[in-house]
Amino acid sequence: MNSATSILLALSVCTPAFGQPKPSPKEKPWLLMDRGPFFSASIESPVPTRNVTQKAIAIRLTPPPATRPAYVLFDEDLLRYSLAWIAAPSGPIDWRGVALDGTHRVWPAATGEILYGNPLTPGWAHDGSFADSRPRFASTDYKPEPPDWRNRPYGPLPRDHGQFKGIYLHGQRVVLSYDIDGVSILDSPGYEPPDRFTRTLRIGRSARDLTVQVLQLPSRGTHTVPASARNSVVLLAGDQPLAVAAVGATDGMTWQVTADAALRLHVPAADTPADLKLLVARSHEGFKSSPAPGDLSALIHGGPPRYPQVLTTAGTRGSLTGPYAIDNLTAPADNPWHSRMRFGGFDFFQDGTRAAVCTWDGDVFLVSGIDDTLSHLTWRRIATGLYQPLGLKILPAADGKEEILVCCRDQIARLHDFNGDGEIDFIECVNSDHQVTEHFHEFAMDLQTDEQGNFYYAKAARHALPAVVPQHGTILKVSKDGTRTEILATGLRAPNGIGLGPNNEIVTSDQEGYWMPANRLNLWHVGDPPPFFGNLWAYSGKDRTPGEGYAPPLCWLPAKLDRSPAEQLWVANHKWGLPAGAMIHTSYGTGQLFLVLYEWIDGMPQGGVVPLPGLRFPTGIMRARFNPNDGQLYTCGLVGWSSDTSQPGGFFRVRYTGRPLRLPTALHVKKEALTLTFTDALDKSTAEDPARYAVEQWQYRWTEKYGSPHYRVSNPDEQGHDEVEIESAALSPDGKTITLHIPRLKPVMQMQIQLNVKSADGAPIKLTIHNTINKVPDS
Repeated sequence: MNSATSILLALSVCTPAFGQPKPSPKEKPWLLMDRGPFFSASIESPVPTRNVTQKAIAIRLTPPPATRPAYVLFDEDLLRYSLAWIAAPSGPIDWRGVALDGTHRVWPAATGEILYGNPLTPGWAHDGSFADSRPRFASTDYKPEPPDWRNRPYGPLPRDHGQFKGIYLHGQRVVLSYDIDGVSILDSPGYEPPDRFTRTLRIGRSARDLTVQVLQLPSRGTHTVPASARNSVVLLAGDQPLAVAAVGATDGMTWQVTADAALRLHVPAADTPADLKLLVARSHEGFKSSPAPGDLSALIHGGPPRYPQVLTTAGTRGSLTGPYAIDNLTAPADNPWHSRMRFGGFDFFQDGTRAAVCTWDGDVFLVSGIDDTLSHLTWRRIATGLYQPLGLKILPAADGKEEILVCCRDQIARLHDFNGDGEIDFIECVNSDHQVTEHFHEFAMDLQTDEQGNFYYAKAARHALPAVVPQHGTILKVSKDGTRTEILATGLRAPNGIGLGPNNEIVTSDQEGYWMPANRLNLWHVGDPPPFFGNLWAYSGKDRTPGEGYAPPLCWLPAKLDRSPAEQLWVANHKWGLPAGAMIHTSYGTGQLFLVLYEWIDGMPQGGVVPLPGLRFPTGIMRARFNPNDGQLYTCGLVGWSSDTSQPGGFFRVRYTGRPLRLPTALHVKKEALTLTFTDALDKSTAEDPARYAVEQWQYRWTEKYGSPHYRVSNPDEQGHDEVEIESAALSPDGKTITLHIPRLKPVMQMQIQLNVKSADGAPIKLTIHNTINKVPDS
């Protein structure tokens, strides 16, 4: 049986990821899932001292099934191997974490028999030094972590030291690509029975000497370290002895043991380019029989498929009782890999009949057959192992084709299929400036691009703890070539998505929480000075006064309306009922869609939201795109933290039925008046009856507590709402705009407008608008 056949058979029986035994009961889907040749997360290592690989790539060295599966942990930031181990019977990690078993305030840790590890230092020297020159940001109030974790550096090494380039895949083989001192390195871990861990290196031509850290020495014992690496074996004593060798080493390559007990291999510039294979095992028995290092360049052009199965589902069309119907693009929840269908992002190819969707657990699927009926949808798993991807964008490629880009917690990645078999062969790192800590809450949300090809995404702050890196609680812009990252906004807590508008606007939501009195929508322009949105536990919130000096939101959203807001976007065409240019808001917390009514007064945004009628989704809605083919709105989402919905995930079309909308499309604040403009004409008798309206208002208070009670405007120390007097109501001649005359109208954080009127054709219109007034015009 050839290797390709054996791989396919292994997949067909769906051996769980990383070779752990099939668990029971099925309420633990994180144990069932086959995550592919590697899996990305922030993972704690127990040796040589407790440390976390923030951007860890856990690489499976022994494809399933395997009785003693072996793994290594590669550090995308420090370009080091932080750990090599044999997995415990329960798996290589303890599966704890918000995206795994749902646990908050924890992160996964490696479990099993440890072979070796490395400390939190760069994996390669820069100009002969292993100093970690990354900036340090954390303060002494970094809790509850141990004191020795405070004031640590985060993010990638400086580009002139090292730069992660991506991951090549050849069947089950993983080849890492990165640069050291500008020198190209291909690096592929492996395993040779019975117990040899290998590391094959292809080092490009270098103008300077290079030194790679192999491992941290055992703390006790007398070690035997020959000078030359050629045909020699390093014997390391200790409680569990180790043997190390370098197959293919030249006479000029030498072993080094440092004062802090690190074993390193020195490679002279004159001996490059070089092909090497490092061996690490409990014993050097069998080292001489180890094959010469293979040619890694042969593995970077694509290999046999890992997931050839094409899955088929039938979508369902929603009922036509209102202006919009929800159609379900049925996901293959029962799939060969037990992949969890929790969708964090998607986008369409230009033909509109195909889309790519990413899951929170690290998969990317290609969905085809998107037509009016949705009767024959096909799903193909094309990539795995990504670190919590929660944004996806499809862009034109230089070769005239289209390319998929994914925003993960650790990087923005471009996906390449070199051999045309439909699977991804190279996960190219476009940008890894992400400053990742192990905190569960700091999601990287969404992925948008502007006309120049720049990327935009949101970075959450920590939950109930002060920030430790400048990116905590920000909106970030990355240049098209991936070389520059800049902060566009600060003071955010949990911005779940962003939108780019037709006039250079940028909008994002934020979540109620500590130092955030309520949910909110924020609107400003790209190019403005970075606004601060009020969260004192964002990095930019240090030494600020609560509730002062923050940019006011477009509107506040009370928790009963939307407990967890997500992405916003602008209506792209006239096929969806609403006018092109209208803004839509998605809700993760309630599984709803809202129409956003907003205006600018003296450069300041303000407005409100109204729910779109009849739209309730079974899962939290996170992302939305308009299909370039049918012009309808498609949405996807998941449930992974607080939400009123319960379905793990879903992919939907919101189809306009042609029925009357009977919705307001504009809200304007005038001096002593509010005007509401509707899609359809109103009945004059009910529209001009002030008793048909009820307006209340209240304020919020900025505190360290989670959220804020509602406080009266008339008495700021008393909880409750104030009723707002409506003196009169007048309908415009065309019957579509109602003016509510409100004496003494003033700015207020939260207003609630309820109306119960009729349309001109007698249909009832009963709805509630929640809005914010930041400024009342003088005239």
